[in-house]
Amino acid sequence: MSELILHHYPTSPFAEKIRTVLGYKKLAWKSVIIPRIMPKPDVVALTGGYRRTPLLQIGADIYCDTALICDVLEHRQGAPSLYPQGSTGAVRIVAQWADSTLFWAAMGYSFSPAGAAYMFKDQTPEEAKAFAEDRAKMRAGGPRMHPSDATSAYRSCLRRIASMVDEQPFVLGGQPSVADFSCYHALWFTKRIAPLAGIFDATPSLAAWMGRMAAFGHGSASELGSADAIALAAKSTPAALDQKKFQDDHGIALGSKVTITAESFGLEATEGELVAATRTRYSLRRSDPRAGTVHVHFPRIGYQLRAVKAA
Repeated sequence: MSELILHHYPTSPFAEKIRTVLGYKKLAWKSVIIPRIMPKPDVVALTGGYRRTPLLQIGADIYCDTALICDVLEHRQGAPSLYPQGSTGAVRIVAQWADSTLFWAAMGYSFSPAGAAYMFKDQTPEEAKAFAEDRAKMRAGGPRMHPSDATSAYRSCLRRIASMVDEQPFVLGGQPSVADFSCYHALWFTKRIAPLAGIFDATPSLAAWMGRMAAFGHGSASELGSADAIALAAKSTPAALDQKKFQDDHGIALGSKVTITAESFGLEATEGELVAATRTRYSLRRSDPRAGTVHVHFPRIGYQLRAVKAA
């Protein structure tokens, strides 16, 4: 069975979500550290354009977006499950809320002037400026929450999560689910920022819950160079796809040249041949001089599929 390779960087909140899932499932994995900001030539060699963090690589298959990565890890090792029986729909809905509404409130609060000053205190003004410019490009001109509005929204979100863990160990009951991991990573990011961590004082039950989440650890990780990961993709063959499960909502046939782009934040397109479109994901085949032929996979929710028009 091919190794799990996570392309990430230590301070990425979404990467922490997946690292903690790997710990929960007690999985072994290879760690490839990638840059926080562009350029990311080794990432683009694998994805063809997508640059958000993290990526999961299994041989010549590249999985984008943590919602899909969680499904892949669940398929890889079903126990303990991220989707407790009888609550799959509910945990997915809470996870989607956490990865969007909660996450952006947390980031707006965490990147307030006091938070940014703390995070960049050991970096040069040029490095801080480069990070800000990179994230502005990822927003592509979209609005950014004002810190005051983000603070209000974040406090409300924290109270809602606390109300769910006041009298039970995890967000939706007695065992963890993908909802917990999706809520956890945004709070983990804020907790690291000393001047802002006081926002948790009003919701003490969150501290015990975060302790339970942190106790899962990160599984068994070993380092791998990005060039080695690309070489591994080049000598690997993408896994076979079940094309009988084709779900066509766009009038785009398999084999068509298409692009897939995130609906918001990080709008770099990945172009390739549509080789699968199931009810939950899209798969593209693309070739790269260094990575060879790879399949790049995206979830349907949160992404736009478009046909490439002939010149």
